[in-house]
Amino acid sequence: MSEKPGFAHVPGALDRATQRLLLARIRDVIALAPLYRPAMPRTGKPLSVCMTNCGPLGWLTDKEGGYRYTDRHPATGRPWPAMPPILMDLWMQHGAHPGPPEACLINYYDGGARLGSHRDEDEQDKTAPVVSISLGDDAVFHIGGLKRSDAKSRILLRSGDIVVLGGAQRLAYHGIDRIIAGTSDLLPEGGRFNLTLRRVTPFDARQA
Repeated sequence: MSEKPGFAHVPGALDRATQRLLLARIRDVIALAPLYRPAMPRTGKPLSVCMTNCGPLGWLTDKEGGYRYTDRHPATGRPWPAMPPILMDLWMQHGAHPGPPEACLINYYDGGARLGSHRDEDEQDKTAPVVSISLGDDAVFHIGGLKRSDAKSRILLRSGDIVVLGGAQRLAYHGIDRIIAGTSDLLPEGGRFNLTLRRVTPFDARQA
């Protein structure tokens, strides 16, 4: 656990069997909604990660539309696949929010991929936490404060770890500095999947 209020790192939250089950469900999603390489707004520069989504909404970015949520895969034009029940269960265990997640962003990192310091701020509902699940090779994760210039702490994320960004840390800057190749044999192809569960729109319990 961390001293940052609202931030939690749960090492080994998923045992090996659960990791394998979750990976199988993610591969089912990818079969319906293939991984693609997104691009930065304005510049169109490709990101080093590949991504896809599942759930009613999916996060994407491209030169023309920028950061946003949509209900369809940008390449296939089809709705995103349903979110596997195991992800819903993990949200209930670690999310501590009454509304269900609406999006699971699936990022695949090969050995050379990274993700620069950023905030998850495209959601309408910022009271709900972000729940992040690691599968595969170790990753060096950093978390800072509410300003990009704030000091950063670094944590080694291993396969099966869960990270929660909530409360005062919901909008903290964070990112992945590097992947440590060959540290896990969960993915035969190597690399790492990161699954990020998010609530996008405000939840009204009266409409549940």
